[in-house]
Amino acid sequence: MKKAGHLISINDFSAAEIEKVFSLAEKIKRSPRSYRDALGGRMFGLIFEKPSTRTWVSFEVGIQTMGGGTIYLGPEDIRLGVRESVQDVARVLERYLDGMILRTFSHETIMSFERYFHKPVINGLSDFEHPCQALADFFTMREKSKHAKPLLAFVGDGNNVLNSLILLTAKLGARLNYATPQKFSPQSKLVHEAQRIARQTGAEIKAFHEAKEAVRNADFIYTDVWVSMGEEKQRNTKIKSFSGFQVNKNLLGYASKNALVMHCLPAHRGEEITNEVLEGKRSIVFDQAENRLHVQKAVLIHLSSS
Repeated sequence: MKKAGHLISINDFSAAEIEKVFSLAEKIKRSPRSYRDALGGRMFGLIFEKPSTRTWVSFEVGIQTMGGGTIYLGPEDIRLGVRESVQDVARVLERYLDGMILRTFSHETIMSFERYFHKPVINGLSDFEHPCQALADFFTMREKSKHAKPLLAFVGDGNNVLNSLILLTAKLGARLNYATPQKFSPQSKLVHEAQRIARQTGAEIKAFHEAKEAVRNADFIYTDVWVSMGEEKQRNTKIKSFSGFQVNKNLLGYASKNALVMHCLPAHRGEEITNEVLEGKRSIVFDQAENRLHVQKAVLIHLSSS
């Protein structure tokens, strides 16, 4: 059986496909009712091992308002790899559904599922990547930026969100500075792969270990929680390690005077970002959250028609 297109990693999309998704997302956002039959009755499953607000709601709303249907399977419903093997679940659900969105602790779970599910599989979040978030982030920057090649500065943990931002920067020939504590840097293998792509696209990706150096003259400042779901036992250690990495009014002073602030949410106000900045006039956090819906609609259409 021919394998369907999927979005498990940013690397699953070419630069041309990403541009196609952005162009389609812009049209969908402008005229959502024009796409109310775009999925033509297709049924999608959502397997979530982690709690969710934006990913769950945006995918359900996106699918159902485009004429599709959904079935949600939460942490206790299937228990992938515990109650039943990943491959058996994938092969059964392939007979019932037209596509899957998975939100898992382990990236390997999604990779294993995709090997046995010969229809579109979308990574709604794993411990290694968050491609849907990164696509929505770059779409938002394009909406808000007055520059063709704005500088994005990410400050915080070398986590799944940063991994996808690094790869997307490389693919699109964009500019990214990222600052992480030394021991919480992104994986060197991923960074090397991104730098290889960047040499072909003209992207600029620079690593720092001081937040103020990364945000200097930046057009966008982005942060995420320091302690992700499943890392609660590391909380005290991580909080100490991230001293000096908080996005606050003082840090904004190093960026361009019109720099905008981003956060993928949920936010731990008073830790990685202050309430003052998150609720301030330079915050585009909730525009960013809204764009998850429009971009994911475009991804669903793209994968369902490929």
